[in-house]
Amino acid sequence: MGEEKKPQSLGVWPTVKPFVNGGASGMLATCVIQPIDMIKVRIQLGQGSAGEVTRNMIKNEGFGALYKGLSAGLLRQATYTTARLGTFKILTSKAIEANDGKPLPLYQKALCGLTAGAIGASVGSPADLALIRMQADATLPAAQRRNYSNAFNALYRIVADEGVLALWKGAGPTVVRAMALNMGMLASYDQSVEFCRDSLGFGEAATVLGASSVSGFFAAACSLPFDYVKTQIQKMQPDAQGKYPYTGSMDCALKTLKSGGPFKFYTGFPVYCVRIAPHVMMTWIFLNQIQKLEKSVGL
Repeated sequence: MGEEKKPQSLGVWPTVKPFVNGGASGMLATCVIQPIDMIKVRIQLGQGSAGEVTRNMIKNEGFGALYKGLSAGLLRQATYTTARLGTFKILTSKAIEANDGKPLPLYQKALCGLTAGAIGASVGSPADLALIRMQADATLPAAQRRNYSNAFNALYRIVADEGVLALWKGAGPTVVRAMALNMGMLASYDQSVEFCRDSLGFGEAATVLGASSVSGFFAAACSLPFDYVKTQIQKMQPDAQGKYPYTGSMDCALKTLKSGGPFKFYTGFPVYCVRIAPHVMMTWIFLNQIQKLEKSVGL
């Protein structure tokens, strides 16, 4: 009697699956988190506390202002999160293979996270630029507003007015920030899953919830200083003489450190943490549910 062969997956689905799952989970999380993200940007632009910003936005611009830039946020997740989570899954799978199936040490997970973050940010930088500009637009004087109608209009006009390379304006700090965030987010999640499941004996739901909470905290703590610099670079406008306030991310970091001290980089940290941690948590939770659904239908 011949040996029974297991059915094998055909086509490209096994390869693209981690990317599709990552992008879908990130987009679902963004639909929930977008208002908090909008408030975080306004706080970083110096418009007051979370409560003040929320009240003023709803009073002056309407409830829809909380979702301004949603199209750019979704486009960003469709590019950035698709690339970073898919890349991380492939890198860690290859590393585990090379490690004879044993769990990876933390430093290898961190390296995989750094690499995945750099790749994801490079792919998602144009959408990230569009998102920042759309969110910051209402804070500018009327004469300086760009008034983009949606993410694709923003990308088209940036190319038309400033050239194709302008889509990667601020890409340096974006990539560095993404490397820091994903090192904290991805490595800590995998490590926490192993700890919660193997050492504490948690069930699946408690493991995902606990690991995603730890992942969200470390993602926020590692990335906020870089996020602050990135936001300042991407939103800066030239003065009357055509001179920009910063020549680059290092100049921005040094001037910020000189004028406000190291804690200036953590402006809006509570709101940033509240925004980043739930987004990270929901991304992992959605990803877990998507994977369970695919398993149930044989994908």
